[in-house]
Order: sequence, then structure tokens, then C-alpha cells
Amino acid sequence: MKKMRTVDAVGQVLCHDITQIIRGVSKGPVFRKGHIIQPEDIPVLLSVGKEQIYIWENNEHMLHENDAAIILRDICQGSHIAAGEPKEGKIELTADCDGLFLVDTQGLYRVNALGQMMIATRHGGFAVRKGDRLAGTRIIPLVIEKEKMEAAKQAAGSQPLMQVVPFRNIRYGVVTTGSEVFHGRIKDTFTDVIVSKMAEFGAVMAAHDILDDDPAAITRAINGMLEQHLDMVLCTGGMSVDPDDQTPLAIKNTGARIVSYGAPVLPGAMFLLSYMTDGRPVVGLPGCVMYARRTIFDLVLPSLIAGVPITADRLASLGEGGYCLNCPVCTFPNCGFGK
Repeated sequence: MKKMRTVDAVGQVLCHDITQIIRGVSKGPVFRKGHIIQPEDIPVLLSVGKEQIYIWENNEHMLHENDAAIILRDICQGSHIAAGEPKEGKIELTADCDGLFLVDTQGLYRVNALGQMMIATRHGGFAVRKGDRLAGTRIIPLVIEKEKMEAAKQAAGSQPLMQVVPFRNIRYGVVTTGSEVFHGRIKDTFTDVIVSKMAEFGAVMAAHDILDDDPAAITRAINGMLEQHLDMVLCTGGMSVDPDDQTPLAIKNTGARIVSYGAPVLPGAMFLLSYMTDGRPVVGLPGCVMYARRTIFDLVLPSLIAGVPITADRLASLGEGGYCLNCPVCTFPNCGFGK
């Protein structure tokens, strides 16, 4: 690009959008990249503070900001993500369905570490709804070397940095354990909490058993629900280290692979996650899920609904940000919990 005086620029081609900001009214381009400047455009350009402007000069080694932004879009845009048109070197990405938003954190870091370009995203691992804004990309200068954009492609890797995994239609079972509930000494209030949280994702409870602290009976109930082809089994009660708490043993006896018994999250330290050989999760929920507004269950539930396996490393990573502040007014997920 070449800089020249605005009053001398009639007939030249703009190499970037010209933005006008009217406080409280609008912000947007008055002229787009590629516009051929006309005599009547000069007063408008001067009114937005452009005494000098950049006009386009072809250079086979350089890319305009909008063309480079398209490359960043392609680096980012995975499945179920829509993208807008480039404006002033920026492109915005949005979700085109309800689902779990996933980000390649290391790839994102590698690209942003190159400098002269940026990709900013919302936090991965959380639920998004159709139309939600996910990320924005921008090239910092007006033009950038082609080789730098090639370096960005290499840094990102062969797969897109972002994707949205659609939520599945889930049918699940609940196994409520505890002699106090089984014998009617107290009312089961745990199941209502689960049903409410699962309903936010359209999941339907298809089976419910209330059992004593009998590991063999709990194991049979879990296996029975799996035989009914339910997608997930959630077990409540009996998750601590008291002698009567038998639920972890019962889950283990189903043959499920235990990913973790315990998580670095408060509330939710006594959480248990396991998977059957066919990938269906069997989950042990600690008592805090019944009374705390937000817990480990809220952090893992979008992944469970989307069918994205949760690893031990993923659970371990929740330690930073895994301490809920129990704010007087809960704004989750628009807060630091789990981030």
C-alpha cells in the first residue's frame, strides 16, 4: 500500500475500510476496501479525520488484512461453526447449533504467539446455543507478509482450532442410594435437582430406582438400566468414605472403567466418572450436587450430553478455576468457575 494526501487521491483504490464513529449512534465503514475514490468522497474522508489515506499497490508477497483474516477464519472454523464476512480485517465466528464448544488451546496459543495476528475465543468446554458468538479474528497491520500467514497455518496444525459438538437426545437413568431414603426416613430431593439440570439439555429420565446401601443391588440396577439401552446412568448418594457408602464399589463392579474417583473442584470433590466398554458413562454424584447451586456436575454435563469423552487430564485441569465462590447472585457460566 502507499500513503498519499486525501485531496490527491481521486481515482485511487482504497486498500482498507474507512470507519466512521458517531457516539451513541453508529460505528461502521463509510467506504469499503476496493472503493474507487470519487471527487465527492473527499469531504467525507476529511470529515472522519483522514487527511492522508492508504491506497492499494499490488505486491505479490503481501496480503491485505481482509484476505489474511479469511485465512485465520479457515484455521479456526471447524464443524457447526458459521463465519461472517471480513470487516476491517475482522471476522466473527458463531455457533450454528446447540452444543459443546471445543478449542485446541495449544494450537490457539501457537498462532497468537506469532504476533501481528490474533484469535480471541470464549472459553472452551462449555455449552453454547445456536447463534452464540464464539470467537473473533484479526490481522493487526493493514497488510501482512504471505509467509507469516503460512506460518500461522503450520502453527495451527492440520485440524481446525474450534468446533461445536451438537448435543444428543439423551435418555438416562437415576439410581438413588441410601438407607435413609430407601426406608422413607427422608424424602428424595436429589432426583428433582438432576431432572432439572438435565432438562436444560433436553435429556429425559427413563428409569429411576431407590435402593438401600447394598452394592450388589446397586450394581444390578445400573446394569439393568444399561440393558434398557439408556445413554447414561447417574448414581446419587453413598459417594463419601463412610462405611455405609457403597456406590463407588457398586459402579466398579459393573465392569466400568473408572476415569477418576475425586476431582479438584469445590463443590464436587467426591465426584466419580466411569465409562462402560461401549462408551456410555456411569457417574457417581456427590451430595453437594443436591444443595449447591453449581458444582462439578455443571462443569462436566455439557461434555456428557455431547458424548465427548472426559479424560483424567481434563478433570485434573479443572483445579485452576475449580473453586466456586458461591456468589450471592450466581451468574454461571458467565463467571470464573471452571475457567
